[in-house]
Amino acid sequence: MDGHGAPTVVSGGPAELALLWGGFPALGAGAGWLLAAGAGWLAGLPWAPARELFALVAGLPDARATVAGVAVGTLGGLVVAGLGTAERVVVTVDRERVRLRRGGTERAVERRAVRAVFLDGGALVLLDADDGELARERSDLSGARLRSAFRAHGWPWLGADPHRDAYRRWVPGLPGLPAGTDALLRARQRALDRDRGDEARELRGELARCGVVVRDDGRRQWWRLTRSAGAPGDVPADDPG
Repeated sequence: MDGHGAPTVVSGGPAELALLWGGFPALGAGAGWLLAAGAGWLAGLPWAPARELFALVAGLPDARATVAGVAVGTLGGLVVAGLGTAERVVVTVDRERVRLRRGGTERAVERRAVRAVFLDGGALVLLDADDGELARERSDLSGARLRSAFRAHGWPWLGADPHRDAYRRWVPGLPGLPAGTDALLRARQRALDRDRGDEARELRGELARCGVVVRDDGRRQWWRLTRSAGAPGDVPADDPG
């Protein structure tokens, strides 16, 4: 039961797991079979990568080459399924809290701490009373299902980010940032450029503690201040020079 009764769970459901653990291994097996069947042709292409490997496969008896190709493709599909499962997001909402689980990691956010909930692109965002971000969780979950779940339990769901127009594009040395945060944004930009997602998330947390909220547009960073950080005289700004 939804509403003010049992928690509402929003996830990809059994269909998502079936796709991950059934679809990807099957696709991998099919791709492996095709590569094994075309190994001789691929080995003859001067621009093809791993030509020596394809030549080796082409030299095997047909049955062995097919079995090897299917096995390797299936294994690759299982690896993709495992990675997908590790990144799978499950949102559980009730009247008092929301639990956000990604893979084996779960965190809870209490309802009393939340001023607003909305979607920013594919990310579920929860704001506190200071307009700082309590959570920003990117996923492929249905926006309609998330909206319905939060509204059913009385959460303050908004149709869009109320501070969308407050964000400014970050460039090194930009004035107006709290002291020390330009260096954090520089470090985070390097992490984004090198696809170090865990480091970028950690630095987002450091910036949040300084009153700076960050959102990404590809590899570009946009920022705004929380209410307290934006109050005149509260935090000295970085020297742009």
